[in-house]
Amino acid sequence: MISSARLWRRRPAYSGRWEAARLSPLVLTVLIAGLAFSTPREIAFSRLLPAAPALAAAMWPVLPTMALGAFCLLLMIVLSFFHTDLGTQYTSAAIIAVTLAAAYGSHVRHQREEMLFQVRLVADAAQKVLLRPLPRRIEGVEIESLYLAAQEQARIGGDFYEAIGTPYGVRLLIGDVRGKGLSAVGAASAVISCFREAAYDEPDLRGIVHRLETAVTRHSAAFPVQDQPEHFATALLAEIPHGGDRLLLLNCGHPPPLIEHCGKVRVLEPAIPSPPLNLAALIGDRYWVDVVPFAPGEQLLLYTDGVSETRDHTGRFFPLPDWMRQQGAEHPRELLDRLHEDLLRHSGGRLGDDIAALALRRTTAQDRGALGAGG
Repeated sequence: MISSARLWRRRPAYSGRWEAARLSPLVLTVLIAGLAFSTPREIAFSRLLPAAPALAAAMWPVLPTMALGAFCLLLMIVLSFFHTDLGTQYTSAAIIAVTLAAAYGSHVRHQREEMLFQVRLVADAAQKVLLRPLPRRIEGVEIESLYLAAQEQARIGGDFYEAIGTPYGVRLLIGDVRGKGLSAVGAASAVISCFREAAYDEPDLRGIVHRLETAVTRHSAAFPVQDQPEHFATALLAEIPHGGDRLLLLNCGHPPPLIEHCGKVRVLEPAIPSPPLNLAALIGDRYWVDVVPFAPGEQLLLYTDGVSETRDHTGRFFPLPDWMRQQGAEHPRELLDRLHEDLLRHSGGRLGDDIAALALRRTTAQDRGALGAGG
């Protein structure tokens, strides 16, 4: 079990505001006591003393809450020596009753905080399995990732990504399960688990997407959701073959990736759209692989629709292609850090959807020479 003191110390300090708020019950007690001693008896500010332990229950552990209640009771007794006919017995009874209720409320709050902390530990572990840290470099390709939850308390969602070095080259997956909650997380986990295996086995991206389609269909049948009869997901599969300056893309209803080089941006729209996962039975299972040039030094950005559909206070979408055209970032990490900052700035700090992004850059001969010299 986790002690109250440990839970108290784990509270986040939002620029010091939480630390200041924790002192408010004590400040309220001192203020009421000062007014009670300095004002006429008829005003009877002392009757407000039960409010201090009631406020403490919202942010203090049980023992400090009871200690504050005892202090308020002592203050009331001291006041009775200076001012008679204050109704000391009634106010004292109110302080005792409120303190006991506040201590119980503090105990319940502590139990809920402990449960929430344990749930967050499980969620963090699940996220590390679902969205495990990617290697920063695979076979001459620099890779960085970004994940932002729409809700501050959230740890995982329906957005997913993966990058794997295979005998066929570097293979990438990014996607978004339609839906919310644990059902979306389960479907995303099924897709990623299938991709991690199929990426090594299938010689062609079409073979991988057929297996992903089967995985989502089976998961949807095994774990139906009451308000959502079927899961479906948009997905983008990419492959950077060995020794080739090209990129293979299979886009299943996903936002098109971007390639940037020297201030020029290419939007990689699919020549023929492919169906989202688990919708092939409805709209056909024809999958088209696009081949585009991808030269050393160029940066590739894969993202979910939470990026392109981020809105400002006027409802205007985030201008992703124009934004990327203005970036002079030389490395993927720098690009994603700027994207993170500008998305929060554009949305006013409130994201309407989960966000996932992958940034990749093919290393140049100079990069490889610098890396060799550093080694």
